[in-house]
Amino acid sequence: MKKAFVIGSLLVVLTLSLGGSVASKSADSSATYEQLKLFTEVLSIVQNQYVDEVPPKDLIYSAIKGTLRGLDAHSSFLDPDSYKEMQVETSGSFGGLGIEITLRDDVLTVVSPIEGTPAHRAGLQTGDRIVKIDGLVTKDMQLPDAVKRMRGKPGTKVTITVVREGWTEPKDFDIMREQIRVQSVRSHDLGGGVAYVKLRQFQEQSPGDLGAALEKAAKTGMKALVLDLRNNPGGLLTAAVEVTEEFIDDGKLVVYTEGRVRNQNMRFSAHAKKSYPNLPMVVLVNQGSASASEIVAGALQDWGRAIVVGTQTFGKGSVQTIIPLSDGSGLRLTTAKYFTPKGRSIHGKGITPDIVVEIPKEKDPAATRDRPQPSLDPMEELKKDIQVQRALDVIKTMRIIEQQRPGQNPQAQARPQ
Repeated sequence: MKKAFVIGSLLVVLTLSLGGSVASKSADSSATYEQLKLFTEVLSIVQNQYVDEVPPKDLIYSAIKGTLRGLDAHSSFLDPDSYKEMQVETSGSFGGLGIEITLRDDVLTVVSPIEGTPAHRAGLQTGDRIVKIDGLVTKDMQLPDAVKRMRGKPGTKVTITVVREGWTEPKDFDIMREQIRVQSVRSHDLGGGVAYVKLRQFQEQSPGDLGAALEKAAKTGMKALVLDLRNNPGGLLTAAVEVTEEFIDDGKLVVYTEGRVRNQNMRFSAHAKKSYPNLPMVVLVNQGSASASEIVAGALQDWGRAIVVGTQTFGKGSVQTIIPLSDGSGLRLTTAKYFTPKGRSIHGKGITPDIVVEIPKEKDPAATRDRPQPSLDPMEELKKDIQVQRALDVIKTMRIIEQQRPGQNPQAQARPQ
């Protein structure tokens, strides 16, 4: 009975992956179940003839992992422990290194280290390829397995072996795990009525934290905003929508998704009670800006609400749905792709800034160095940040145009051609 239960679970999984929906044609369903006969035949042979005895559950888990590996880099199987880990990722507090990773061209790749975390302080950078974790080669390692190996008890060490563009050989990073508590919003007054707000990640509390920061800045005379999404690896889609609707008019489209199943075709529009629809804005992005960050930047760019400054974003434009399974495990399955209000697909492309501002690697404040350096005062860092300084120049231009053409939208007129 136990074996039949496990195999029955797999039938459901493969029907979702291969059939796509309950409404699939009967011919497609017949073909799927015909192939499942082959699977059960192989399973039986392995169980009876393989040199070592393997528990049926392990065989089934391996088969599911293989199925999902063939789909895309973001779909994966989560064993019960990994599923529990996944549930804490958006809470803003977890044990580990403070790093967002993905599979790019089947290589474990750093999307972004989260500012102020062990990974950031150690010097890991966007685009680093992780080839070993504690000496174990990461080739063919699934994303949840890699995450699981890098997380652990605070105070314990993990060694990450990294290959970086321009290096002649891999380098080991010895990093001490910490309890990661990500403060999603950091804000500063840049002077002259310009507020600076950095969003580190899109968590449940991010929209509320942003709203509080904006309200505080408004009380002190905020006249323009620099919204920093650099090295923000993303997070919750709902948080991205709530952040965007602070800056666009009620009813305007923020993002829409398209998938094979009808309930994955969704449209998310602004429904803000309090917002800043006319506040002059610059949004900062870089290669470490991914997923939810790209949704926000893309929507504000499409509506002419902000000038986007920086470098090309990561290009992660697919939606993953977490589907719980009966034994406490789960699927992380790509179910849709998202599009900006003007219908642009970000997946594999990213957002192209209106004004491209490259930073030499050795001077990039958003990229850590090979060796950790003493941190500067935050305001000193911003003064040395050439992308922030370019943002201030753009805002000055907006103001000049606004003064010359009263009653017009300064951002629409200041948009680069």
